[in-house]
Amino acid sequence: MKPPKRLQSLIEEGLIDTVVRQLMSGKEAMVYVVRCGDETRCAKIYKEADQRSFRQAVDYTENRKVKNTRQARAMAKGTRFGRQAAEAAWQSAEVDALYRLAAAGVRVPKPHNFCDGVLLMELVTDEQGDAAPRLNDVEFTPEEARLHHATLLTEVVRMLCAGVVHGDLSEFNVLLAADGPVIIDLPQAVDAAGNNHASRMLLRDVANLRGFFGRFAPDLLTTDYGHEIWDLYQRGVLRPDTVLTGRFAHKRGPVDMGAVMGEIDDARAEEAARRLRMQTL
Repeated sequence: MKPPKRLQSLIEEGLIDTVVRQLMSGKEAMVYVVRCGDETRCAKIYKEADQRSFRQAVDYTENRKVKNTRQARAMAKGTRFGRQAAEAAWQSAEVDALYRLAAAGVRVPKPHNFCDGVLLMELVTDEQGDAAPRLNDVEFTPEEARLHHATLLTEVVRMLCAGVVHGDLSEFNVLLAADGPVIIDLPQAVDAAGNNHASRMLLRDVANLRGFFGRFAPDLLTTDYGHEIWDLYQRGVLRPDTVLTGRFAHKRGPVDMGAVMGEIDDARAEEAARRLRMQTL
């Protein structure tokens, strides 16, 4: 196929040989299958800020590091340079997270290069060697649902031990590869220790997994892995091999209305995002 303009510079640099086809178009990027020498990879082209439906919410960008104080001041003021710096930081967030998580042994696509707003990474494939489907495109038996749910909880724990919370984890952001689930789409990933919203996002990520797999294995709907994981993390005893129970005893006390309203807002945002994803399928 004719290469998109955004991939032309990578072809000229020899990073890509040919563009095979478009794989998907999402809320924040377009993904193409490309050939790089003897390997088939994917190229993720990030959309410009005014073309994305997923906005750079302050909850996600809180405490993200930039190269210097000039950039930080410009980003805070919202100047043209600041907006450009914020856009660059948003795009590089996924690259940084992928390298960090891959090094920690988390099941994410292997990153290969990042150039001109394009991320070259591993193409996740199924048993036939085709592009792996997303979880929302697959039906599961109760046993399969429990197995994949357990696998993804292990990955969530590994991510948290590496200091990262996905922030938007759901059946739309997990591919089912030949050897099991692989987590994708990380530009909104947050620093677990440096972001005040990390706990709420972690709980939402885990709740999304519970809700999806609970459709196939209803017994999962009574579990509470999210609070258990975050409690272990806060107490400094969470490890990648920690055995989870899915049970957590909540302390009784005054209701935190701010937290309750935050959960309601998250639920509304998640439903809006779900409807938008379905429209783009």
